[in-house]
Parts: sequence; C-alpha cells; structure tokens
Amino acid sequence: MGSFYDLLKKRRAVRSYTGERVPRETLERIARAARRGPNAGYSQGLRLLVVDDPEVIEALIDPEGDEGSQRWFRTAAAHIFVLTREQDYHDRYTKPDKLAVTGGVEVVWPVPFWHVDAGAALMLLWLAALDEGLGAGVYGVPVEEDARVRELLGIPDDLTIVMGVTVGHPAEDPDWDRASSAFTQERRAHEDVVKWNRWSS
Repeated sequence: MGSFYDLLKKRRAVRSYTGERVPRETLERIARAARRGPNAGYSQGLRLLVVDDPEVIEALIDPEGDEGSQRWFRTAAAHIFVLTREQDYHDRYTKPDKLAVTGGVEVVWPVPFWHVDAGAALMLLWLAALDEGLGAGVYGVPVEEDARVRELLGIPDDLTIVMGVTVGHPAEDPDWDRASSAFTQERRAHEDVVKWNRWSS
C-alpha cells in the first residue's frame, strides 16, 4: 500500500475515460469516504447524488457543449454531485448548546462553512477514487444550466450544487492533456504560497 503522499502525486483532472462501468459497491465506498470530512458543529449539511445510470448521464450532456466535453461526460462511469444545504448550518447553530457559547445569537459566519465542508468532501471523494484505481475530474454547473440539471435529477431548491465529479477508468487523451491548465500555466513557487509565522514582516 502506498503512502498518502504517493496518492497525491497521482491526482490530476481526468477528462477522458474508457467507458468501462464501475461496480456500485466501489462507488458506495467512495461516497462513504467523502462523508468522513469535517463539518462545522456536526451540522451535516453535505449531500451526495451519485448518477451511474448511462441514460441519465447521457441526459446530463449539454447538447450545445463542445465535442471534448460531451465525450468526457459520456465516457465517465459515474457523476457524483457534491451538494450542500446551508440551512442545516443555521439550524445547528441555533440549538441550545451552540447558543450557550455564542451569547444566545447565531455565530457570525466568517466564511460560508457549508462550502468549506463541501470542498473537503470533494477532495476526499477524489482521493478515494484514486485509491480505488480510478480517475476523477471536477466541473461546475453553469448558472444557465442549473435549472435544467435540477429538474433532470430532482434536486430540491434548498440544496446548492457545489460541484460535479466524474469518476471512471482513465483513458489516455493527449488532446485534453495539452489543453489543460496544468500544461499552460506555471505552478507558483512554493515560497510564494506557503509562509511561516507572518505573511509579511
């Protein structure tokens, strides 16, 4: 078994798959792993929607999208939607035990923790897919596509679609690789990103 750091070295955005199916039990393990992430106050606002029905996956494809994106979506074994319910956080932080330490009023959220927790779940999902020998890629649902995707998948209005994650057996696709940001953008220097003790002196 490799180390966590070995697993991280394998992480890349996969946008081309073989089309081979992934067993339901494997997808279930990946979904369970994503639920092991942190969640503020144990608010449990995370929701996951796993789409592995080929007909539904086909319906997800934007007919106006480019050929590469259509192939990416079509060849994935599954699309896993990371969703969050903001109200779960407000409900949790107005419970007596939380109000007792915040002076009787809901905490002032410095950032939207429901999105922070969803991001943590996303990375766990991605790493779990890698650990299963699979590839994964992420995409956002454009604002103009949100209503269509919600209707297709029956997603209620109180859930926010944070990201879609494609999962499957990766295929070589040099066209996508050459076009990816990792090949067109330089990685920032480590010392520009990581500072110690103070950001500036």
